[in-house]
Amino acid sequence: MAKKSIPQERKDIQELKQRQAFLTDANRSTAVKKRHASGKRTARENIDDLCDADSFDEIGSLIVAGQKGRKSIQELREHTPADGLITGIGKINATAFDKNTNCYILSYDYTVLAGTQGAFGHKKTDRLMALAEKANCPILFFVEGGGGRPGDVDFAPVSTGGLDLMTWRSFARLSGKIPRIAIVGGYCFAGNAAIAGCADIIIATKEASMGMGGPAMIEGGGLGSFHPKEIGPATTLTKNGVIDVLVENEEEAVKIAKKYLSYFQGRTPKWEEHQQRKLYSILPEDRRYAYDVTKIIEVIADKDSVLELRKEFAQNMITSLIRIEGKPMGLIANSTRTLGGAIDSNAADKAARFLQLCNAFGLAVISLCDTPGFMVGPDHEQQGLIRHSSRLFIAAASLEVPMITIVLRKAYGLGAMAMAGGSFHASFLTLSWQSGEFGAMGLEGAVKLGFKKELEATKNKQEYEILYEQLVAQEYEKGKAINAAETLEFDEVIDPVETRKRIATALDCHPQNNTPSRSRFIDSW
Repeated sequence: MAKKSIPQERKDIQELKQRQAFLTDANRSTAVKKRHASGKRTARENIDDLCDADSFDEIGSLIVAGQKGRKSIQELREHTPADGLITGIGKINATAFDKNTNCYILSYDYTVLAGTQGAFGHKKTDRLMALAEKANCPILFFVEGGGGRPGDVDFAPVSTGGLDLMTWRSFARLSGKIPRIAIVGGYCFAGNAAIAGCADIIIATKEASMGMGGPAMIEGGGLGSFHPKEIGPATTLTKNGVIDVLVENEEEAVKIAKKYLSYFQGRTPKWEEHQQRKLYSILPEDRRYAYDVTKIIEVIADKDSVLELRKEFAQNMITSLIRIEGKPMGLIANSTRTLGGAIDSNAADKAARFLQLCNAFGLAVISLCDTPGFMVGPDHEQQGLIRHSSRLFIAAASLEVPMITIVLRKAYGLGAMAMAGGSFHASFLTLSWQSGEFGAMGLEGAVKLGFKKELEATKNKQEYEILYEQLVAQEYEKGKAINAAETLEFDEVIDPVETRKRIATALDCHPQNNTPSRSRFIDSW
């Protein structure tokens, strides 16, 4: 019997594979070597690391830069694959969650025309945004790149300035509808930076530099000559709140992106808890001493479940994503190590935006309160404190998710009320540790104001100090947790070791937990 001949591969399949070969790192060795020499990974290496194995399906891969009027089609296929923008859909964290973990992924490719934004790339971006909205899937965007690309001459007859592009609107209108993450691994200017600024969070490497205008635009505007690293270095943008999480390199950036995304993918079935008795040693018995509230957060939360956002900005306010018994939630906390835990304009802005983020995606909020109130004084009023502080009240009043407030120590005045959602009875549950203390204003200020005549009547400084300390002690005794609880301004005084259990029980009782909000958008700031 004659052997059956093996059918040859169809010519059209061969042609497709030949065209797809231009896209691979293996066939772009010169560009890849240059990228590696700079200490960075290629766009495709980042995507491969981000997505679960063999799960990334590319979309719009065969386009090239709109420069056919300048270069041959072969040259464009070789040097401008995908128009410098890789897009597609892949699974992230699928092994941890028994649900849809698809994510729409976009990455500017810095090895292609310095990651600039091409005209065809904009069309592809808009298409991906539309697909992500229809599928209700998160978006993760690697945005490193130099902004707009003036060399796409193919569009010159039909476009003057490209001011009718929809890319930024397409991305911005998804705010509050689906989680959106921006990763910056290097230079990110102009249009690329505007995309990053519209994202829910920005994860950036230490080598990143960002700005609404790059060196050429700045110099062209007559504003001087600057190296890209001078314009918006990552260390500066981390301190002023632009960058949410600063990392060492792209590998860590991908790791953090996966962790961040996991909080919006549901409850984890496996979790471990810390020994809760550790809480006793973290909070000092002397009420005048500051302490590290992040250590309390670490103990209350499941092991390895805390992700702090905007860590270097407004350090008197902590904003973190955590899990308790596998359930994801947000957490805000006053930090007494900065301004004694008082809330200034930056702290109010930071907390208010974080509440919007949690509300948009159905995450309950835990508030750890230890504040003497809002900051006061002419310097702070000059910063618009009245409007900034009020953002915290407005954001909290709009919450559709439960807030649980735990008073760790100080709970004074409007600042404490803001930390509890606007009122201690606004929280779904308001608890206090035994160390809690309550009042309409800080004890020291209340004594100086309320007993001014008595203090001024003292004969000398020593007598003044003795009377002052006695009056403060009296006020503290009236306002300490076990006595303040008699007025039912809050729900219960608890032993710190009960905190996790109380939170878990309360959230299990709340029917709206993890229900997405109908909020229109999350404030960019």
